[in-house]
Amino acid sequence: MSGQAESRSGQIAGELRRRIETGELAPGERVPSTREITRQWGVAMATATKVLTELRRAGLVRAVPGVGTVVAPPARPARPPRPAATRQGGRPADAPSALTLDRIVTAAVAVADTEGLAAVSMRRVAAELGVATMSLYRHVADKDDLLTRMLDTVIARHPLPADPPRDWRAAIELAARRLWDQFRRHPWLAPALSVTRPQLVTSALPYSEWTLSVLRSRGLDLPTAFTAHLMLFNYARGIAVNLESEREAEAYSGLDSEQWMDTREPELLDILATGRFPALSQLAAAGYDLDLDDLFEFGLQRLLDGLAALVGEERPR
Repeated sequence: MSGQAESRSGQIAGELRRRIETGELAPGERVPSTREITRQWGVAMATATKVLTELRRAGLVRAVPGVGTVVAPPARPARPPRPAATRQGGRPADAPSALTLDRIVTAAVAVADTEGLAAVSMRRVAAELGVATMSLYRHVADKDDLLTRMLDTVIARHPLPADPPRDWRAAIELAARRLWDQFRRHPWLAPALSVTRPQLVTSALPYSEWTLSVLRSRGLDLPTAFTAHLMLFNYARGIAVNLESEREAEAYSGLDSEQWMDTREPELLDILATGRFPALSQLAAAGYDLDLDDLFEFGLQRLLDGLAALVGEERPR
C-alpha cells in the first residue's frame, strides 16, 4: 500500500475514532462498513479494510455476526492482583469457603461470552477466580459437568412466562424467539447444546413441555408433537451455530463477514461473468444483505405455516 493510502486510512480511522470517543457513535452502534467507507471517502476497498482493521486492533470496534462492525463497549479496567492468603509459615492458602459453585459457573460463562467456548478450561476459570485449578474440582466433577451447569444457568436467566398465549401460533413464536434471543446473547450456547446426545439441562425442560402442551392442545399426538418441537429447536440452533463460528473466523482472520466477502467478490464476479448463473448475477448486481435475525424470522414463519397445515388450520390471509 502506498504512503498516500497509508495516510488516508489513518485520517479516516482518526475521524471514526473521534466519533467513537466523543459518543457520536455509541457502544453497539454500527460503524460505516467497508463499502460505506469507499463511498463516503472515495477510497479503495483495501484502504477501507485497513481503516476497520486499525479500529479493531485499537479495541474500538468489534464484529457482530449478522449485524456488521459495531462500536465495542468500553474496556473493563484491569483487576488488581488478589492478595495471596497465607497459611502459617507463609505458604499460599486456598480459601475453599470463598469459592462457590455459582462463582465458578459465572466466571466460566463470562469467559465463554467474551472469548468463545474454546477458551473455557478449568485452568482458565481458576485463573479468573484467582484460585488453584484443583480447587474447582471440589464443586464440579469435570469440564463436561461445568458446561452442563453453564447451559443450565444461562437458560434459567430468561424463563418462559407462566402462562402461554391462548393462540397456539403466538405461543410457539414466543418460545422460539425467546430461544433465539438466548442464542444471540450467548453465541457459544447453540454449538454447546446437543440434539443427538442432549445434556440434562433442567432449565431447558420447560421449553419442551411448553411446545408439547401447545401442540397437543391442537390435536397432535405426543410423538408428532415432540418431533415438531425438535424441528423448531434445531432450526433455531442451526442458524445460531453461525454466531460462534463467525466469531472464531473473525478472530482468526482479522476480517468480519462483510470484509471477508469483499475479498471474495472479484473471484465471484469472474464466475458470474460466464453467464451460467443469471439469477445469481441479478442478485449480485442488486446486492443482498445477510441478516441472521431476518433469516431466522423468515424460516420460523414458514415452519409455522407447515405446522398450521398439520393441525388443520389455514393461516389468515
